[in-house]
Parts: sequence; C-alpha cells; structure tokens
Amino acid sequence: MILYNVTVNIDHDVEQEWLEWMKNKHIPDVMETGCFTQNLMCKINAESEGGTSYSVQYFCESQEDLDRYMNEFAPQLQQEHHDKYQGKYAAFRTLMDVVHRHK
Repeated sequence: MILYNVTVNIDHDVEQEWLEWMKNKHIPDVMETGCFTQNLMCKINAESEGGTSYSVQYFCESQEDLDRYMNEFAPQLQQEHHDKYQGKYAAFRTLMDVVHRHK
C-alpha cells in the first residue's frame, strides 16, 4: 500500500472556504478517479504564521494506481486548486510505502 500525502498551508483568510471546497469538491474529485481506496484529512497541530497546515492523505494499492493518478488526473486537479487559491497556499507532496498497519 502506498500513502500519497499532500501537506498544505492555507492562509487564515480563506481557510474555512478552502476546507469546505476540499471536503465537498477536491477530495471527492480525487477519490472519483478510482486510483485511491481511502483518504484522511488532518489538521496539523503546530504554530504557523499567517496560515494553518493540513495533511491530506490518499491510500492506493499499487504503484500502478499512483502512476495512473499522476499521469491522467493530477495535473488538472492540481491546476484547479492552484487557480482557485493562488497566492494563498503552499504545498508539498510526500510518497510513503506503508510497511505495517494494525487494525
């Protein structure tokens, strides 16, 4: 299993609007690609000037699923986010292999 993590710092003045857009538009659009099996959105508990940080995590079963997302869907979805919140956010992405999960 692969964890695709997007960490976003969003400006306070658009934070609530961004949260609603992420929950009701962006994350559902990402999940509708069929590349991911589940997701989590977490608020990062840390001091940050001018913004609040969130970790948006998507889980996929294989590298092929992730590659398909990156090649076929990510450019358009990332551009949509950029166009809507340009200058109001900073983001970075991290890929991780899940080595153990206790249920």
